[in-house]
Amino acid sequence: MIRAPATASPFLAVLDGSVSDPPPLWMMRQAGRYLPEYRDVRAKAGDFLTLCYTPDLAAEVTLQPIRRYDFDAAIIFSDILVIPHALGTGLRFEAGEGPRLDPVTDGAGLARLSETLDPARTGPVYEAIARTRAKLSARTALIGFCGAPWTVATYMVAGRGTDDQAPARLAALRDPDFFQALIDLLVETSIAHLAGQIEAGADAVQIFDTWAGVLDPRSFERWCLDPLARIAAGLWARHPEARIIAFPKGASAAALARIAALGVNAVGLDWTADRVSLRKLGDKVALQGNLDPLRLIAGGPQLDEEILRIRSDFEGVRHIFNLGHGIKPETPLAHVDRLVEKVRGPL
Repeated sequence: MIRAPATASPFLAVLDGSVSDPPPLWMMRQAGRYLPEYRDVRAKAGDFLTLCYTPDLAAEVTLQPIRRYDFDAAIIFSDILVIPHALGTGLRFEAGEGPRLDPVTDGAGLARLSETLDPARTGPVYEAIARTRAKLSARTALIGFCGAPWTVATYMVAGRGTDDQAPARLAALRDPDFFQALIDLLVETSIAHLAGQIEAGADAVQIFDTWAGVLDPRSFERWCLDPLARIAAGLWARHPEARIIAFPKGASAAALARIAALGVNAVGLDWTADRVSLRKLGDKVALQGNLDPLRLIAGGPQLDEEILRIRSDFEGVRHIFNLGHGIKPETPLAHVDRLVEKVRGPL
């Protein structure tokens, strides 16, 4: 959805249809463990969920990378598993092992969940957004987000992250009626959660489909593309001017083109995407990405060269500079300094 640009934010201007040189810059997981100030607040919170659900602390860690690097957008500190947690799924984070959920593997398990989001879980997210937006300048956009239904469902069915998402893929094949009902619930609650974030002050929202790339084309259409289209339509019905970024990690070029055709404002690209062939999508959407996070860890001349290649490949089209996935905790701060310098410097 392209509108006439009327914003002080370079990031929002690109989402709205403008081309910017240099491109606006932010990083997925930019509020995170690579920052010493984040680690201090995380220790103060005691555990990950307390950090997510304490508005003052969530707002503080959201603002930290803006203070340090002056990125063009902040993304609210939260988690894609807030939605299943708010539906009644047990959730905990174990040190060194990531999230653990009470698995939902059949219709009986699904029936035990609420049909609506618990405001005790979502309310702190919206309050954190309001507090963050109040402290940001008009130039800095604020992004809300959710996980795409397919990706969230993979965690709900398995009860944890897995290498190939086989538990969810098998559930979809063995009991498609159950799996469709789970996806339907996640579509409706994703619309509600994104709308709540926009109403709290988010300028744009991103839908993370981290595991889109594990599906065959027919399954992708049913479990990724159709739910995304429904979320976009439902959100636009509530907020016609809502700006939406879709990030289907690992999706094929053909799948990315179909997502662009939905009318979303931007499509995120991972580091495997062929930039030269995909730049033609810039006529329809902004393209976001796509530096390999490992290149940022490695640093040196190859980092400088790749940053300039990305900028050159997207020169003249709507581009938001980002990583191809989240920044990793072991990333040296000096390499992020260099990233900012090279993205904002001359081409």
